[in-house]
Amino acid sequence: MTNPFARNRRRRIAASSLLSLATMYLLTMCWAAQSAAQSVCLPAPRLLTTMPMGGQAGTDVEVTITGDYLEDVESLVFSHPGITARPKLNDAGQPEPNKYVVTIAADTPPGIHEARVFARLGLSAARVFSVGTLPEAMQTAATTTVSAAMPIALNSICNATVQASAVNHYSIQAEAGQRLLIDCAAKGIDSKMNPVLIIADAEGRDLLVERRGGVLDFTAPTTGSYIVKVHDLTFKGGAEYFFRLSVQTIPADSPNSRLPGTRGVSSFSWPPIGYEPDAALAEAEPNNGGEAAQPITLPCEIAGRFFPAADVDTFEFTATKGEVWWVEVASERLGRPTDPSIIVQRVVEEAGETKLIDVVELTD
Repeated sequence: MTNPFARNRRRRIAASSLLSLATMYLLTMCWAAQSAAQSVCLPAPRLLTTMPMGGQAGTDVEVTITGDYLEDVESLVFSHPGITARPKLNDAGQPEPNKYVVTIAADTPPGIHEARVFARLGLSAARVFSVGTLPEAMQTAATTTVSAAMPIALNSICNATVQASAVNHYSIQAEAGQRLLIDCAAKGIDSKMNPVLIIADAEGRDLLVERRGGVLDFTAPTTGSYIVKVHDLTFKGGAEYFFRLSVQTIPADSPNSRLPGTRGVSSFSWPPIGYEPDAALAEAEPNNGGEAAQPITLPCEIAGRFFPAADVDTFEFTATKGEVWWVEVASERLGRPTDPSIIVQRVVEEAGETKLIDVVELTD
């Protein structure tokens, strides 16, 4: 016969076990829900592009934005108070999605500024918005062939994007002897593009190439039409491969703006390191040697270039016995494909003849 007390005891143990399991289950579910609630966060809006990526001071620019999580965008804001934006309205007076009219005040300083969107999910990270002083244009059609090249005026900026495996073509007019500086801003304005610049003749035959992202310094040999080609170094492309192409004319004897020079300093309580006390002299051609040597006064710094091929630049100075002078050339370290060498020679007059005697030769 079964003991009723033992049977009741087993029932109490089973009920207690079930209660413990239920309690553990509830505690586990509560902990999991709490952890999940703590790990969930709302996505932040991301501003990827503002096309065009800039504009001329004193003008209105129609800008189209793209990005992620841009629901219920309230406004497009900028880091400088001189740049303001209002929604672009359609014919019915309704705002067009992700389109704005940006007003750039005439006194807005040229350079890099920041653009952000304020949306329902918060404020986005910044994107670069450039302000310049030159007239600007926007590429609206494909320019992947010489025949489809987009005409652009000298002393202007063209905003564009490049597609994968494509080369953009632009047509410019230049006169014989006219010097042009062609620059493609990309990395400095948050673009993924690694630009390659090519200047070609009217038939598309390459004349000069710049693959290091620098400025292309070109002097037109004849009057006529020239083609500027732009593409990514690895031929990638897309909406985030945007650029600002500028073509400017400068005097033939002007130094390249990318070369080093002295900048104005407001004030310093100690001698600033890295600034020369005097502005760099500009190399003046012809100075290939002999009577064509360019006279200089020491100490000095000279900004020049090796052009055309096999160019030799000669400078003449006067020194006194016992003086010690340091001669140094910075070229390869600036990212240029060069290997400079220096020869210092003393000018000696003997029997009415001028002789050059080598003093020192410097290579690497």
